[in-house]
Amino acid sequence: MVLQDRAKATREAIVAGAAVVFEEHGYGNASLTQVSEAARVTKGALYFHFQSKEDLAKAVIEEQHRIVMAHSEAILGGNQPGLTTMILMCRAFGLQLIHEPVVKAGIRLTFEAATFGQPVRGPYEDWIAAMERLTTQGKNERQIRSSIDPAALARYIVASFTGVQMVSDVLTGRTDVMQRIEEMWALLLPGLMHEDFHEEPSALSRLISTGESRLKRAALL
Repeated sequence: MVLQDRAKATREAIVAGAAVVFEEHGYGNASLTQVSEAARVTKGALYFHFQSKEDLAKAVIEEQHRIVMAHSEAILGGNQPGLTTMILMCRAFGLQLIHEPVVKAGIRLTFEAATFGQPVRGPYEDWIAAMERLTTQGKNERQIRSSIDPAALARYIVASFTGVQMVSDVLTGRTDVMQRIEEMWALLLPGLMHEDFHEEPSALSRLISTGESRLKRAALL
């Protein structure tokens, strides 16, 4: 058991070190020597767990997806309305892109996946499926217009978020990513909110900056 725990800790350290290296240098310029130094493990320990740089990149992407999905599941368990949950999920993902090295590296690697022959569909498909379910929920709750196609809106939101965070990364290193995500929702909401849903679009989009604190204050009123 001690050996298993040690092996698990070593593997986690290698993935964390790889995330730092991949996020800074990209897949093409990263080396396994840099990874072993960042993880503070020997080359032998690294090769025991990962046979190649490609295997390591895949592991970082898988860990990034696990982290994002774990946060998403926590938000989904909060019993918020569908549209509200969609916004909070985008907020959580944006914060992870600022604060979580593995998430930042995993997202960079998804854009570079063709370099190491690893098409990355799963994370996008999972996110689109979640947004489609939440859109249907939002329609049933009369937050979202009945005319909205859930599948089309889900694809559009995921594509919009992906583009917004990527442009933010290029222009500012994501220092303004939360503001840009909030702007995205401010533009989308007037066109998709149900006519019987009387929340102000600007108030909903501000969930990106205020988060659950606003919801808690509202629950006390």
